[in-house]
Amino acid sequence: MSHPDSTHCHLYGWKDVIEKAYKHKGYYLLAEKDSEIVGALPLIHMKSLIFGNQLVSMPFLNYGGILTDSEEIAEELIKETMRIASSLKASSVEFRHIKPSSAIQSIEGHQTQERTHKVRMILNLPGSRDELLKSFKAKLRSQIFRPEKEGMKAVIGGKELIDSFFGIFSINMRDLGSPVHSIRLFQEICSQFPESVKIGAVNYKDTPVSAGLIFCFRDTVEIPWASTLKEYNRSSPNMLLYWSLMAHGCDQGFKYFDFGRSTPDEGTYKFKGQWGAIPAPLYWYTFTLNGQAIRSNWSDKSRHERLIHHWKRLPIPISNFMGPLIRKHISL
Repeated sequence: MSHPDSTHCHLYGWKDVIEKAYKHKGYYLLAEKDSEIVGALPLIHMKSLIFGNQLVSMPFLNYGGILTDSEEIAEELIKETMRIASSLKASSVEFRHIKPSSAIQSIEGHQTQERTHKVRMILNLPGSRDELLKSFKAKLRSQIFRPEKEGMKAVIGGKELIDSFFGIFSINMRDLGSPVHSIRLFQEICSQFPESVKIGAVNYKDTPVSAGLIFCFRDTVEIPWASTLKEYNRSSPNMLLYWSLMAHGCDQGFKYFDFGRSTPDEGTYKFKGQWGAIPAPLYWYTFTLNGQAIRSNWSDKSRHERLIHHWKRLPIPISNFMGPLIRKHISL
């Protein structure tokens, strides 16, 4: 809570969430000096025959990595990580940082890869929703309120909206050809962080058509997951959804709205940029312990085009059953 680079991804509760939802064991490291905590590192062990054996900080989330002000402490945490990885016979370790890490960059004896192909998109929130609305261009303001004119309404709640959120999210993931997370993951998130997690939804009559989950931590609201039913895209319910969540952030006194990670110049990047969000590079480090080349983990979709094509054609009950069995092993 006291470190300026900490994110909600560093909270200990994620260990319980992931262990309960997906049975991946967590190894949470603390460095202490004179009875004072001077470093922290969350690690999750992911092992499967298809996707390999790895330690990740943090899987399924945008951030994680080593938290310390001392390069010496960072090196000690890395050494302990290497010891754990060796005992688990892990082939690779991945750290997800919001700033460069000289300690990780100086690791010797292992193939190391630094990737800055993703950015986080951050919007400064003013003191009130009225100020925020005034900062938007007229076209954007009209898109925000168009769904309301067409009879849509936005609501913000907690775990009672999980089914609405997951119903939309699972359909959207199937339509993208991507295995969906288990609903158990989101249930555990809401149970573990009831004061920090909110779910926003946009309803048309009695039908949820757009929904997103936000995590409020320190001075920032992050939206890791959001989806909209494509048949309602013409009415732009996602614009009302994002506006309602940003307005909520202003009302609660938060300073920043984090749209999550994006690939520059792709569709989601442009969507987030229209709100005024500014890109900041992410630093993802991967190193191997077995001397083999670093392999991607589902990131190159061109390698899976045939599987994606067939996945899009699955009935929702089947994709919702099969999806988590695969998705739990994909760290992205």
